[in-house]
Amino acid sequence: MGPYRADLVETYWRWEQDPALLVGYGRQAPESLEARTEGMAHQLRGENIRFTIYDLTSGNPVPSGVATLLPDHSVRTAEYVIMLGPEARGRGLGTQATRLALDYAFHITNLRMVWLKVLAPNAAGVRAYQKAGFRVAGTLREAGYWLGQVCDEIIMDVLAKDRSGPSVIVPMLPE
Repeated sequence: MGPYRADLVETYWRWEQDPALLVGYGRQAPESLEARTEGMAHQLRGENIRFTIYDLTSGNPVPSGVATLLPDHSVRTAEYVIMLGPEARGRGLGTQATRLALDYAFHITNLRMVWLKVLAPNAAGVRAYQKAGFRVAGTLREAGYWLGQVCDEIIMDVLAKDRSGPSVIVPMLPE
């Protein structure tokens, strides 16, 4: 993962127009590149923590998605949102990026909990989040839409104290 970059706005925008992503987010309308560019300027100035996800399998870093933490500093929590380009899906990159984002959230940002919402029919998303350490915390009944049908939204969370697995950050710190 690396910094969120203004020079990739067209790439981010292309991913956001993908029908599978629109369905997964429950969005109903595409966005113009002009509106996305304007939004990018606002995002770069904001307090949210955004990363570009890179695929390193070819040896060269290839932008493949975006991971975002939307912190609520007053309670030391954050909502997590991830977006993967079509070419990056189904290969474990989302799970790896989510683990890295959680590592950052708990060891750099010092959050105590990260949560997310996922549409219930998005079984692949739910599995990826569970592999990364999230647990189901509850359900918002009929809170979303999937392919034109009303569906539930699942709320998942992970606590810093429950986080297991290797950290990329901790070994970098002096003892």
